[in-house]
Amino acid sequence: MSDFAGMEELLQDFLLESTELLSDVDNKLVELEKRPNDRALLNDIFRGFHTIKGGAGFLNVAPMVTICHRTENLFDKLRNSELGLSSELMDVILDATGAVRDMFTVLSQGLPPPNPDPAMLAALDAALAGNLAAVKAPAQAAPAAPVAQAAPAVTPAAAANSNEPDWAALHQAVSGAEQPAAAASPAATPTFDMAAAATVVTESASAELIPAAIVPAAAVPAAPKPQNKPAPSTGGPISGQENTIRIDTVRLDQVLNLSGEIGLTKNRLTTLRTEILQGNMETNTLRSLDEAISQLDLLVSDLQNAVMKTRMQPIGRLFQKYPRLARDLARQLGKEVELVITGEETELDKTMIEDLNDPLVHLVRNAVDHGVESADERIAMGKKPQSLIELTAEQVGDHIVIEITDDGKGMNPEVLRRKAIAKGLIDAETANSLDEKQCLQLIFLPGFSTKDQISSVSGRGVGMDVVRTNIQKLNGRIDINSIQGEGTRISISLPLTLAILPVLVVRACNQPFAVPLAMVREIIPIDTTAIQEVSGRPTIVVRDEILPLKTLSGLLNWQPTQKPNFGVLMQSAEKSFILAVDSFVGRDDVVIKPLQNIRPKGVAGATLSGDGSVVLVLDMEDLLAGQMDSSANGSVMLRNADNFSY
Repeated sequence: MSDFAGMEELLQDFLLESTELLSDVDNKLVELEKRPNDRALLNDIFRGFHTIKGGAGFLNVAPMVTICHRTENLFDKLRNSELGLSSELMDVILDATGAVRDMFTVLSQGLPPPNPDPAMLAALDAALAGNLAAVKAPAQAAPAAPVAQAAPAVTPAAAANSNEPDWAALHQAVSGAEQPAAAASPAATPTFDMAAAATVVTESASAELIPAAIVPAAAVPAAPKPQNKPAPSTGGPISGQENTIRIDTVRLDQVLNLSGEIGLTKNRLTTLRTEILQGNMETNTLRSLDEAISQLDLLVSDLQNAVMKTRMQPIGRLFQKYPRLARDLARQLGKEVELVITGEETELDKTMIEDLNDPLVHLVRNAVDHGVESADERIAMGKKPQSLIELTAEQVGDHIVIEITDDGKGMNPEVLRRKAIAKGLIDAETANSLDEKQCLQLIFLPGFSTKDQISSVSGRGVGMDVVRTNIQKLNGRIDINSIQGEGTRISISLPLTLAILPVLVVRACNQPFAVPLAMVREIIPIDTTAIQEVSGRPTIVVRDEILPLKTLSGLLNWQPTQKPNFGVLMQSAEKSFILAVDSFVGRDDVVIKPLQNIRPKGVAGATLSGDGSVVLVLDMEDLLAGQMDSSANGSVMLRNADNFSY
């Protein structure tokens, strides 16, 4: 193939569309397991998989066509009632769709996918023959790593007459990697093994690295060893974050119309400017100028909102991965789990959707592993054998609320307290001062786990810590409510977008600073007589809640120029505190610009105020790190109050 740029474009289009199709097929397969007699659902699955096979055939990806063809034959036998659907048969089908997804990942790097696993093909053939006993064997036995056979050498002449894509050159087109120089002699040309693909990252439930088969050294003819290995592609639609987005044309039309209106207003302002420069300062001219500026302000706000909507995507694109994840993990753990999803149409900024994947994967897996009981345990407790996990999303004001709820055993605050003490995460004195809600927050501590033994699913104490860290990076909040014996609900609140950040602009040491408005609960005046010391640290009592007090100048390690007059009652995760500032400028919506080549601690970026001055946007989580004792006691204890003086 000579037109590699064209091939790359076709490949990316195929991967983008087929990945969505395969996710839809996986979800419908999970539904089909619940409703095996739903012919309409089975026909939808058949059509989707047939479309994937057709695209793979067009690109001449033979290994993918092989898997798709056998799986499609299974669907056909199910559709014609020649086979009955069982959990073992569904395991084989989902293994096949997982293998196709792995091939998508390899293709996105511009590499040829490896040949299908013979054990998987044997399981598909056994399923087609109706031999369920042979189908169960591969699922129960640990599969041995297949040994790749060396592919026959492909001469340049043969490659020119073949319809198979030139994968080495395609990899160069996709990734821009430099290819090794060819040997001078045709006899020394190294063979290219279709099965010897690089290590690929799977999107299976375990999300672990699965190395591809490696060609034995003896199977490779003597040839000059390449010194530079091709680098993985960074531009593929699956490796890394997608750099494309689908936008409704109605939204684009709205942006175009607003742009035209702004153009007309600009022309009006230009005319008024000319009149004023010519000395026309009449009242009508000034009134027209004021009206034009007001109109421009309104149009710019509308355009800003319209542009932001073009970045909004339904969160269902993310949620569609989880039914398969929950089903596979439940099968692995021997549990009966139904995952119910609502609110898929709720829209969120595309970049936030991508960053939410890892936290939600952890939460869904935790709900299946930790949250719900086995069928026998549930029956003994008087519950239905099948547990229910609900994943919901809805817009509340200018925030998106995502909730994961299970009807499992819930969490025992006393058990969490004892675990935290036993692992040395908090001392006994601190632990005894925690109430039940604060005890639930202990699961977010690094190293905390309720499992006594480490398994392939959990027990290392990193999952929930990662969840909280990632949610905080998105300026979000996470909250836990659990009732022992009834279940657990985890709520995540996120801003609609990170492109525009609502902030409260304050002043300290004659310098303006912006703090995220999402963290601000209220503003209170500071009365020096209301300040009390608890364990040598300044605090203020607000509605029977003892809150630590910290000056912004103290957090910045600046010498205060005056006594703070106001306090901003702020909340970060479960920590509440009062930030003392000199004065306020007001509320604003800003676009954060990163600082080039420098990253001061506690500074997220900078923005411009209305008068053109630079305002630093503070990263409060980073600024408070090391300044506060985050001992999970629900309140922030100041380590050093030396900078607080009056």
